[in-house]
Order: sequence, then structure tokens, then C-alpha cells
Amino acid sequence: MEPKFKQVTRKDVARLAGVSETVVSYVINNNRYVDKDKRRRVEEAVRQLNYRPNNIARALKGKSSNHIIFIADQIVNEHFSLLISELDKCAYDLGYMVSLCSNRNTEQFVGEIISRRYDGIIISSISFPQEYIQRFIDANIPVVLLENRDYSQVQGAGRIDNGLYEGARECVQYLGSLGRKNILYIDRFSARGHFSDMSDLRYRGFVEQMQASGFCQQPAARIITGCDSAQTLSDRVRAYLRGGMPVDAIFGRNDRLACIAMQAAQQEGFRVPEDIAVVGFDNSSLSQYVAPPLTSVEIQRAEVARIAVEMLQSMIEQGQVPPPVRVSTRLICRASTAVK
Repeated sequence: MEPKFKQVTRKDVARLAGVSETVVSYVINNNRYVDKDKRRRVEEAVRQLNYRPNNIARALKGKSSNHIIFIADQIVNEHFSLLISELDKCAYDLGYMVSLCSNRNTEQFVGEIISRRYDGIIISSISFPQEYIQRFIDANIPVVLLENRDYSQVQGAGRIDNGLYEGARECVQYLGSLGRKNILYIDRFSARGHFSDMSDLRYRGFVEQMQASGFCQQPAARIITGCDSAQTLSDRVRAYLRGGMPVDAIFGRNDRLACIAMQAAQQEGFRVPEDIAVVGFDNSSLSQYVAPPLTSVEIQRAEVARIAVEMLQSMIEQGQVPPPVRVSTRLICRASTAVK
């Protein structure tokens, strides 16, 4: 019995068109002169059979697969879904397809990515080992890094500064301008023990601006980290607020964390923003529909995506690493920081 979804091959096209497979190859790749009548017959056979070249096979022969992979820490949260949507639009306009993949910190994962011969890789990760990224580059795969941490050990990658460090510093400065100096930073929670340190640009921006503003010379005392779940985080925030250290502002590493902390503060009887102002990061839809609506830092996703794809295309076609690019964030002020 014939397979229901039998793949059409060049041999099938050649048989229907009455030509050799070599002629089919010339027409598909448009790299040799082919008699007009033969070209017409091949093109008609391609249409009838709905033939599509096998991009994996093309890649194995050293040709472009027109396929980019985006490796991210989270593939289900809103920030990355919006970013991949922008990447997909930009890439498609330039003739590329984009696949999204959650990072897996294993040698096997690195080997799988290299063996599939993608044209290029875009990475946004706080936990993917830098030595693995260097392996991709050393395998002659163009790589663009969306910098959310310090990548100083990686050589030969394109780099886009998303503005996370300066955005975090701006948050601290903004809260200070409101007279809020006792700021509590809410780090990510992780069941796998992936927490922030000074290599994380949001974390670093908070720590260094707290010190520069003279608000706290030991910012670690103003950071909640090491939680393994949302409930643990909420409990830690409530315990901190009951512990006696003054808190007049909360800065969440992302909007979800800020909202968890804001709810915990409200459960402890604090008013937002009268007693505690709250700021998030990413400007997700969640920030607009909580009560009160959340002040948040917006990453310019469309601009980041456009630059990432164009940078990668340039690396693929010219073989040169372009200079780094910085894209600024925007602070979107809402009711969680505005006292009437």
C-alpha cells in the first residue's frame, strides 16, 4: 500500500516532466541554462505535484535552509510569544522561517541544534551556558544574542542590548523621584534553582542604581530571591513586610512577579500606591488589567525583532559580525505608582 503522505521527490518531477533529475535541479536552483520547453514542463510538474525542496537535504549539501531557530528560557509567557510573533513577521518578509525552542542545558541539545544546520540562531536566555553558545559560533553558525545578561565570555556573536540594565536603573530613579527609597526587588522564582545574580542585567541595574542613589549600600537586603514557586514568593513577601524593615516601593523583575508581590502587600493591609508603589517590567497585558493598573517598563519588541533578523541576515550573507546595537526601553506610568 502506498504511504498516505508520500513525499514528492525530484525523481517524481523528472518522470512527469519527461526530463532528467539534473534538469529538474537546474530549474529549481535556477543556476544553469535550460531549454524553454523543458523549463516549462518542469515548472508545470512542480505545480501539479506541489513539490517543495527538502531544506534539510539542501543544508546537508551546504546550501541555505532558510530556517532560523530562536532559543529562549520560557516559550509560554506573553513576552516571548509577542517577541516570536515579531521575529516571525520580520523573518518571513526576508524569506526565512523561524522555529521557537526552549533551551535545554545539555550537550545533547547543543549537538542536535548543530546537526540540524540552521542558517542562524537567536538566543534570549539567562541560564543557557555561555560555553554552549560559543560551540554554536565555533561550528560556523551565525548567532545573535538578545542581551539580558553579561555575555562577555562569548566571542563572535551579534549583540542587541534590549535596554534592560538602563530600564532597571530608570525604575529606581523614578521611584526615588516619588520619594520612595525603601525599594524591595522581586527576583524570579524557579523550581530548578535558576536565580539572578550580578550577571543578570535587570538585577545589576537595580543593585547599582540603589547604591548610586544612596538608597542602600547593601542591596541584597532589599532583594527577595531563591523562591521555588509563586506561593513561596508570596509568603516571602508577606513575611518581609511583617518583619519591620520599611518598604515604600516594590520593583518586580517582570509584571507577573510584581503582581504577585502587589497582591501579597494588599493582603497584609498595605494600600497601593499610597503606602507602597509597585513597578513591573515587560508591559504585558496583565499590567493593564490588575487593580490598580501596573506601572511597567516596555521592551521595544518590534524594533528588537527587526534588528535581530536583519543582523542575522547580514551575518549569513556577508560572514561578518556587525557592531552591537542598543534599543532603549520605555517606562509606562499607571496607577500603581500615582498617588492622587
